[in-house]
Amino acid sequence: MSLEADIQQLEPEFEREADPAAQQPEAGRRLRFLVCGSVDDGKSTLIGRLLWDTKSVAEDHRAALIAKGSKQNDLSLPDFGLLLDGLKAEQEQGITIDVAYRYFQTPRRAFIVADTPGHEQYTRNMATGASTADLAVLLVDARAGLLEQTRRHAAIVHLMGIRQVVLAVNKIDLVGYDRAVFDDIELEFRAYAARLGDMAITAIPLSALKGENIVSPARANLEWYSGPTLIEALEAAPAAKSSRLSFRMPIQRVSRPGESFRGYQGTVAAGAVAVGDRVVVAPSGQTVSVARIVTFDGDVPRAEAGAAVTLVFDRKVDTARGDVLTAADATPLAGRDFTATVVTLQPDGLKDGARLWLKAAGRMKRVRVAVDEAYVLAAGHWSKSSALPVNAIGRVRLRFDEEAIFDRFSDCRDTGAFILISPQTNNTVAGGMIADLAQAASDGQEQVTLALPRDLAEFVLGLPAVKARRAEIEVLPDR
Repeated sequence: MSLEADIQQLEPEFEREADPAAQQPEAGRRLRFLVCGSVDDGKSTLIGRLLWDTKSVAEDHRAALIAKGSKQNDLSLPDFGLLLDGLKAEQEQGITIDVAYRYFQTPRRAFIVADTPGHEQYTRNMATGASTADLAVLLVDARAGLLEQTRRHAAIVHLMGIRQVVLAVNKIDLVGYDRAVFDDIELEFRAYAARLGDMAITAIPLSALKGENIVSPARANLEWYSGPTLIEALEAAPAAKSSRLSFRMPIQRVSRPGESFRGYQGTVAAGAVAVGDRVVVAPSGQTVSVARIVTFDGDVPRAEAGAAVTLVFDRKVDTARGDVLTAADATPLAGRDFTATVVTLQPDGLKDGARLWLKAAGRMKRVRVAVDEAYVLAAGHWSKSSALPVNAIGRVRLRFDEEAIFDRFSDCRDTGAFILISPQTNNTVAGGMIADLAQAASDGQEQVTLALPRDLAEFVLGLPAVKARRAEIEVLPDR
């Protein structure tokens, strides 16, 4: 039998309904999800098979994969991972390095899926994929069970505000479709997830390569399983709300194409805004009314989260990139001290007392970071620590030189997330999420920042009284 005939025999029946309306899912029901897990758990294969079985692969691409065959399996099936792994290095090594996004749809729903790396050194890319997802599909190899990287990904998923998880126990065929293996993995994961916090879990046994329980149920081999297939679980999942707030919009640009027009451009991060609404400009506190909402297609009376708009106010105000427009009844947190959770991304990790740049919603501010706790992945609890190694998850305290504004990440992802940047290397040291305001530091030490010409700075640093306290003085590079 030919390779193409083998594939046609294995492909599930997934014909689209004749009703044209059923083929056009409502945009509001689109689900963003990521697939994550440890190395070689089969993430790219799972997504590739999902695209293949939902008829979401172009005919020429299907033909090319069939003609090429695969060295990745002995079932005469294509290498489904090639549908996702687009980088040459990924194809050569058979691994995922960068995040790959794909769009597909079924008669019931539209999806955007992110294939994220499993290797520990690419944890930063996995966190990127999780930052915009409504749901996570967490893969576990049935032969290996939960690994440290599996736990790390689960913790990051929870920190990113994702509360829906599909625990996909892959390669169930390689353990003889053993129910006890599946039950043990599910029980262990639910116990670990309980320590993370609130999380809705759907556990599914499947074989990504064979396409069992992806779109079609594997009734013959998994007669003991009566739950949904992967696609059924995804179609039934509610889209998560990215914000609890009534209105937020960070200003990305002030537009002045002529003397008679001044507009404030950005993407609505939360809630909605309408012509006539009163909004507050943070941090200045100025209150204005929205006179016009301008889009690429012309003026509109109202704009909701996700819309890129230009707002025109009833009067001119002194505001700039990095300021945030807010609802009058829900202004952001303002202060110099905040608590946050971070994921470290560089080999040097993050040390207590580090002075870094913090970038968030178009703003760059100097901040001192105090490390409080590190998350112990194996035990699932927090432990006191003064340093965080690479790929660690930690709780920190941020101390700004001047007042800063944020929302809690749990209230709004876009205005509650940030990255920390090294002033020496410009590398992104960590990504983080604001937890809340913190009480002002009570260490009794007043920090002072002085901007001096280079020759004067060298003179001051050479004074005997300054030399005696040189370890407490940080010299910043010119910017």
